[in-house]
Amino acid sequence: MTKKVCLFTIPLIAALGIGGSTSLAQDVKSNSTAKQTQAQTTTSPGPDNSEITTSVDKDGTRTETRTFRNNSRISKVTVTTRNGVKTVTATSRSGAEKVVDTTEDALHATGDKVADAAGFTVAAGEKVANEVGDKAEDAKDKTIWTTKKV
Repeated sequence: MTKKVCLFTIPLIAALGIGGSTSLAQDVKSNSTAKQTQAQTTTSPGPDNSEITTSVDKDGTRTETRTFRNNSRISKVTVTTRNGVKTVTATSRSGAEKVVDTTEDALHATGDKVADAAGFTVAAGEKVANEVGDKAEDAKDKTIWTTKKV
């Protein structure tokens, strides 16, 4: 009876050990894949209070995304290079996306230049605020001029 229990127990333990090692091997493989993906993504500060994130897919496609922190017209610009062909896509603060055809480097140009190239206009509220500011400056200049004249 003891021999029967031993003969049954040994293959059972061996089967559990093999199943456990397979699971462990899969965990190690998925962890190394995750590390490889993370190793291919970098983030660095960009000009004009922005941040540039660069990643390369396993098929070689390079994606560079520049996120603007406080530009009122544009939220991000994405440069995708696939098979040597670059595509520049700009995203406005409202979420509208446009493909931009520009000779300037969108990752280093000012946010306003990229927004101009994409055709994103200044919001109506900002236009009014700018006009009010201009009129206030004109009034100040006129006051100074009148004061000097007297």
